[in-house]
Amino acid sequence: MSCRVGTCSGVETERGFRQSGGVTEIWIKRGVAQREKGDGFGKVVMAVLLVALAGWFAGCEKPANQRPEAFSVDALLPKEAQPTLQTMKIWLGPEEMVVELAVTPEQERAGMMFRTNLAENAGMLFALPVAQRASFWMKNCPLPLSAAYIDPEGIIQEIHNLEPFNTNAVEAATSNIRFVLETSQGWFQRHHIGPGTAVRTERGPLLETFFGRR
Repeated sequence: MSCRVGTCSGVETERGFRQSGGVTEIWIKRGVAQREKGDGFGKVVMAVLLVALAGWFAGCEKPANQRPEAFSVDALLPKEAQPTLQTMKIWLGPEEMVVELAVTPEQERAGMMFRTNLAENAGMLFALPVAQRASFWMKNCPLPLSAAYIDPEGIIQEIHNLEPFNTNAVEAATSNIRFVLETSQGWFQRHHIGPGTAVRTERGPLLETFFGRR
């Protein structure tokens, strides 16, 4: 992402706030897609995350100007590229791509940070716990990327170009984004893929693949 702002993108179902010593603590009860042994991607578990932030971030995603004096967002960010994640084949219309799967908060937060190469037909797919107004930035991301914002039905709604190291979040135009696919900048244009294109995996529809239901 780049990374997600609001894990860094405001992925939550419930949240609460309390203040102490000028620092705002935000608790977030959010759905997190996690893989369990023998269970593939069919289970979604709920996790309670405690984040001490005045403004919150996440895979590469956070408003850079919302930092409390007592806390540095950078302290929570990865310092190096994460290892290659589990991969899966997907299809965008007739076009095939092999993607890494970012499905935990840690994987989302690291995203494409510090990656220095990306094959032409490769990318990273983010499965968000709930449909939302996704928001990604490019902090610590040296590669120019393009991101497709995809709805729960697996239909591309928006495509955005993401510039290296840009810490301005690129927010979705709608609040109905469930998946985000990042790949080399210009890939969608080169392969004639645009909004309205259906995305599916080797296991079926996106929602069924990651959350076990349509």
